[in-house]
Amino acid sequence: MESFSLILAIVVVTALAFDFTNGFHDTANAMATTISTGAMRPKAAVAMSAVLNLVGAFLSVEVANTISKGLVDEAGIRPEVIFAALVGAILWNLLTWLVGLPSSSSHALMGGLIGATIASAGIGAVHGDVLVTKVLIPAVAAPLVAGLAAMLATRLTFSLGKKADGKASEKGYRAGQIASAGLVSLAHGTNDAQKTMGVITLALVAGGAVAPDSDPPMWVILSAGIAIALGTYLGGWRIIRTMGKGLTDLRPQQGFAAQTSAATVILASSHLGFSLSTTHSVSGAVMGAGLGRKGGVVRWSTATRMFVAWGLTLPAAALVGALAEYVTGFGDWGTAAVTVFLVASSAAIWKISRREVVDHTNVNDTEEAEPAGVVTTAMAAVTPPPAGGAATEEPAPAFPAQATSERTPSTTTTV
Repeated sequence: MESFSLILAIVVVTALAFDFTNGFHDTANAMATTISTGAMRPKAAVAMSAVLNLVGAFLSVEVANTISKGLVDEAGIRPEVIFAALVGAILWNLLTWLVGLPSSSSHALMGGLIGATIASAGIGAVHGDVLVTKVLIPAVAAPLVAGLAAMLATRLTFSLGKKADGKASEKGYRAGQIASAGLVSLAHGTNDAQKTMGVITLALVAGGAVAPDSDPPMWVILSAGIAIALGTYLGGWRIIRTMGKGLTDLRPQQGFAAQTSAATVILASSHLGFSLSTTHSVSGAVMGAGLGRKGGVVRWSTATRMFVAWGLTLPAAALVGALAEYVTGFGDWGTAAVTVFLVASSAAIWKISRREVVDHTNVNDTEEAEPAGVVTTAMAAVTPPPAGGAATEEPAPAFPAQATSERTPSTTTTV
């Protein structure tokens, strides 16, 4: 029977709060392209994604075991360390959401855990081999593999569909996009919900509530699945805008290719126990799909800001986690101070976000376009021109409020 102390209860609640932020932060991974191309209405899209995230949470525990048993030494971890790690992860999620950047919730969690562990037990408590092979290498490989696959799939779909009826082709690809978006949502639940399961299990082991090397208890799996589903339904509209409109202008064929490629990479990594960033995979696939269409534009200023955020995620979350662990080391009042700081900071970020609201009613609103850069121009120059033209005409917008024109390309406003 599990026995809970107050600090352990605080850790579990904080972990579920992180899982909730993970849900709305990463909704864009599954639904941004589906929303931007008009394949689904925004609220229906996030509702479907929420249900499939919940289902995905029950499909595997391999990633959870990587975190709870592999990344850090369980013997050197106290519940306060887990709490400090979650503080770093939550604050990074909220800050990147505020500015509309699709950074990795997974790496924020890893960074917070690494920083807090080093502050508590020293650098020897971090298993460097696991960090490199199951976190850092997949972080670099995932966007490259997903991007290349999406670029090739995009070229193939346009080539195969060049003689097809334009409207029928677009309708079919929209249906395929919905199916592939569902697959990404399922994959996200399978991969990302497990990270919270792993953290809670690690805290339970550290607090003596469960035996070392235990798999996540069923109540942990259920609560993590519900938390990420609720966050997904809330919808991280700022990041959906960036992913769907800020990186490139997508047609249904490209959206289908991007989502299918990303889902394949994510599901494969979950099976292998890699703590993969779904954000990296989907972002890479979206950019690959943008480069795969003749005349497609990847907006490299937005991509560059995103790459910078990716590079800062681990060290920034680690620094906050280490500082939070240092303060909790002063005892109960230190833990209380960190809790107050987390709540106050979260409330301040939310209040700032209300100055310019982004929601389902304006998620596809964009402003002036960024011209094609050198890389995009070079890629477009070597792409064979489509023949026939029927399947590559600009699709008619599914909903008037979401209409965009190829003649007036647009970018996101990062808010």
